[in-house]
Amino acid sequence: MLGFDKKYLRGRYFKESKWGYKWLVRSLITQKILGIGNRSCRWPVSPFCTVSFPESIEFDPDDINNFQTFGTYYMARPDGKIKIGKGTWIAPHVGIITQNHDLQDLSRAGPAQDVVIGRNCWIGMNSVILPGVTLGDHTIVGAGSIVTHSFPEGDQLIAGNPATVIKKL
Repeated sequence: MLGFDKKYLRGRYFKESKWGYKWLVRSLITQKILGIGNRSCRWPVSPFCTVSFPESIEFDPDDINNFQTFGTYYMARPDGKIKIGKGTWIAPHVGIITQNHDLQDLSRAGPAQDVVIGRNCWIGMNSVILPGVTLGDHTIVGAGSIVTHSFPEGDQLIAGNPATVIKKL
């Protein structure tokens, strides 16, 4: 439909509420007509959210809400995917990146690494998820955390800079 993949227009926000259609109209105007950011995305994205290489991002259509918040930054790469598990919530101003600078030569990019976020996770406001991180199912990331390494076990609250386990859930 007008540059959007139909599979993303069938989730719960289109079936159970009017939010999906509000986001669709806004995105038709900003993304497709005016060309304001995220033009290549095949799903509705807020103009206040940044998505690079959308073809390298996997998520459930029921979770399209994660692309409607202010300041979220999804930096995928062709060789560095972002995989977001079903039922995960991502707060405003969260950064998820799959590639950093080469520490020996900052003008170059380092290798890309996948970021995998499990099912039913919650990523708190102003958090950053760095390349190569895997979060297990039901991991809660406290607001303002910097997640530098993986927490594959899941069922835990992590927070801090760098993030550490605060408690098991």
